[in-house]
Amino acid sequence: MFHEIVAQLDNMVSALQTLLYVDVVQPFFYRFGLMGYDEDTYDALYWVIVGVLEIGLTYLALRPLEALRPIEQWQDRKALRADVIYTWIAKLGIINIAFFFMLQPLFDHWQSLIAIYGIPNIDLDGLWPGVTDQPVVSFLIYLVLLDFAGYWYHRWQHRFGVWWELHAVHHSQQQMSLWADDRNHFLDDIIQAAFFASISLFIGVQPNQFVVLIAVSNFMQSIQHVNARLPYGWLLERMIVSPIFHRRHHAIGYGHEGTAYGCNFGVLFPWWDMMFRTASWNRAVEPTGIRDQLPVPDGSARSYGDGLIAQQWRAFGRIVQRLRGQRKYAGASAE
Repeated sequence: MFHEIVAQLDNMVSALQTLLYVDVVQPFFYRFGLMGYDEDTYDALYWVIVGVLEIGLTYLALRPLEALRPIEQWQDRKALRADVIYTWIAKLGIINIAFFFMLQPLFDHWQSLIAIYGIPNIDLDGLWPGVTDQPVVSFLIYLVLLDFAGYWYHRWQHRFGVWWELHAVHHSQQQMSLWADDRNHFLDDIIQAAFFASISLFIGVQPNQFVVLIAVSNFMQSIQHVNARLPYGWLLERMIVSPIFHRRHHAIGYGHEGTAYGCNFGVLFPWWDMMFRTASWNRAVEPTGIRDQLPVPDGSARSYGDGLIAQQWRAFGRIVQRLRGQRKYAGASAE
């Protein structure tokens, strides 16, 4: 059933991909002498279409919930404008798919060497013939493995100072919403794309599976950032990351404090936080953001930038300050 649904969706996207390429992209490339990029562009169109559909579905599903059951009431929503731009850039997926296809020849070469020298290869689909090679089972295996890698990637973002300054772009949003998930520094996005594309290729994820895995992950993370009260309940909250669980990660003084200890790093599943004792189940609604954004004396009234360009640029300034030993956090303490 799962395989048939995915196949039907794939056929629909592929048909739209061909239509757009033949009627729009190819004539444009031919007119301006860009036909050398036609194959890569055709591949990227698939991801772009999936991204547009995902943004539409996310908005239709989550925006009514934010309007009907908001956690916070905001008089001014201007702070969300940059996040909308981030979302369109990220969900179109050009960075992810570019790294996947750029790394594909390298991994093909490695696999050839593995076959020539008889080195055992990773074949997750073949772990349990008749079970793990089923599409839905292999999909879940890949999803769990990539989420485990994502947990540690997220912890490293908080652990290393220079990396944190990039990740701080994400945490500097003080108005959590369905758009907040993709508010990231572009350099961090590039590192992340290379990281997950490498792991995906190494464990045998196919291109069409990779697109679906990223789309599912993106949608679930949009739900986590939504400004809406969603009743997950005790059991469901321990199966998948809920908005209140993830909000604790964004809470000032709890989820992070510069590069100090934090909590609730799980990307999709809270299991890793439970396993490595970084879970906090406190359901109190706390202010979100970074401590040094707060007014003096609680913070230092630091601005992380109001617009996309300012947010990107100020991160490099903070990195320079940190490398010079000038970067400190006001009232640093963590739970």
